[in-house]
Amino acid sequence: MLFALPWLIGFLCFQLYPILCALYYSLTNFSVFGKPEFIGLKNYKTLVSDPKVLQSLGNTLYMVVFGLPIGLLMALLAAMMLNRNRHGKAFFRAAFYIPTVIPLVAACMLFLWLLNPEYGLIGYVFDLFGLTSPSWISDPKYTKAALILLDTWRCGQSAIIFLAALQAIPVSYYEAADIDGATRWQKFWKITLPSIAPTVEFLLIMGIIQSFQYFTQGFVFASYSSEQFTVTGGPKNSLLFFGLYLYQNAFSYIKMGYASALAILMFIIVAVVTIVAFRTIEKRINYESD
Repeated sequence: MLFALPWLIGFLCFQLYPILCALYYSLTNFSVFGKPEFIGLKNYKTLVSDPKVLQSLGNTLYMVVFGLPIGLLMALLAAMMLNRNRHGKAFFRAAFYIPTVIPLVAACMLFLWLLNPEYGLIGYVFDLFGLTSPSWISDPKYTKAALILLDTWRCGQSAIIFLAALQAIPVSYYEAADIDGATRWQKFWKITLPSIAPTVEFLLIMGIIQSFQYFTQGFVFASYSSEQFTVTGGPKNSLLFFGLYLYQNAFSYIKMGYASALAILMFIIVAVVTIVAFRTIEKRINYESD
């Protein structure tokens, strides 16, 4: 208990206490500058009729349904390439991991320059092929696609975890498959994927939790696209993610009570989706290594 005490104190002070406070403040009208006024479930009733809540949830689900699978797929492909015994593999492993070391805000600013249709490098590539570069930042059709490009570029951490799982697969499995005449595709589906299934489950669950808390990238891109240089939801609120809308209510509108209700709603949604995903995936995974 003595060795666990620092963690227990941190958990009680910085996790459990804020959660309980958020639960209490969600039942009040609280603007920080005054005392909380108890209003019952009024904040939760407002959630039901708030159109921005539904829109922000839709934008967040878009990143969960499309952005997360694309990022995991690219990480797996990168890991499979890095797993090959080739010259310079240490350099390429470091090169894939470096983007995750770059601060997220700096990476966002870099991609804002790359995606600029007038002088960005990606726009220049489009010009080489005689194509018109989309307005990645100002067109609501492409704003979330730009964020998916950014997140895919930063898939190095997931790739390293996949690489560790791939290297843990016994070589004898593939040797036996070669003797039986299995193709690469068959070896992938029958050996590789089942062997790394627990790793896929871990990255998927963690990715779902992180995607529902999507904030920094949307905050930077939305602030850049705003003509008033204020925190908005981007073009037609296409970048208004749930975490960003929570931030706006808490720190822009100073509605701490309503923001707390949004936080409790996020907690419930993430918990339910995570439990459902975990139980669905767990039935199809074999955790035995032999």
